Amino acid sequence: MSQPVLVQGAGSWGTALALVLARNNHQVYLWDIDSDVIEDIKLRRHNARYLPEIEIPKNIYPIVKCEEIPPEIKKVISAVPSHALRSSLSFLKTLDISSICIASKGFEPGTHKLSHKVVEEVADNCSTAVLSGPSFALEVAKKLPTAITIAAKDNKVAQDFSSLFHTDFFRVYMHSDYIGVQIGGAVKNVMAIATGISDGLGFGSNARSAIITRGLAEIIRLGLSMGAQQETFMGLAGLGDLILTCTDDQSRNRQLGLLLAEGLSVEEASGKIGQEIEGLNTAKEVEVLARKNKVEMPISEQVLNVINSKYTVEEAVQNLISREQKIEI
Repeated sequence: MSQPVLVQGAGSWGTALALVLARNNHQVYLWDIDSDVIEDIKLRRHNARYLPEIEIPKNIYPIVKCEEIPPEIKKVISAVPSHALRSSLSFLKTLDISSICIASKGFEPGTHKLSHKVVEEVADNCSTAVLSGPSFALEVAKKLPTAITIAAKDNKVAQDFSSLFHTDFFRVYMHSDYIGVQIGGAVKNVMAIATGISDGLGFGSNARSAIITRGLAEIIRLGLSMGAQQETFMGLAGLGDLILTCTDDQSRNRQLGLLLAEGLSVEEASGKIGQEIEGLNTAKEVEVLARKNKVEMPISEQVLNVINSKYTVEEAVQNLISREQKIEI
């Protein structure tokens, strides 16, 4: 059944999700704080900045003002960066929204909170779901086969959002572990920076495989300490997303690692990439959470050391290699 839906965030991922919904015959209202992006979509029917080769269908309505949102909209997809989630939700206070699906991956900077906690504080009358999994925006926009996970405390909420999105090219699995799904989706970005650094230094496939495997162990340790289920990290939002982000150059976090290995600073590399790199903020929040929960996360620690210019990439690698021997499991 066709429904009106609001998508917040007209970056590459928000636009790709809006396309999935529009192709499912929903009426999609696409909002972004950057009015230039919205006006350009209105004029050209392309998102020239983020997905220039994809035509925007007529049932996607780009908007910049709250007053343009139809009152009958009850569901929101939030694809804004984690640091902007709280302020973007405040934008909805005048609306009668019943449920929100968070499609960004990360922790709120400074508070270290997962996205569902931010929603609870800002829009406590709304049900919350989270969408995650191995998915590059351009491939989704091109209708290439993709499988993702939607998790929620309430199975009906997960089912409602699953029904909105599910198509013959965008397969949706439902899950109840909304904590584990968020942690897997967030921390894998830090591991992608690490694999980018390793590959950029020419360390080869063996090292990349080791980082992915040991990185997964770090994600699981943190996840369990925060109430997640271990089996979640063997699924799409865990291992699936981790492998994709660590091994494909479409990943902005992996790109960052490659550029850092070339000798660029974080600022230079970020400017060259030109889009949000969630792993930068996530690495800082993970360090705080690891200390708080007394979890050992050596790869994450060294990535943050590089980001903060405490060590060079070569010194950070040496710090990992020189760690004392341990039993693997």
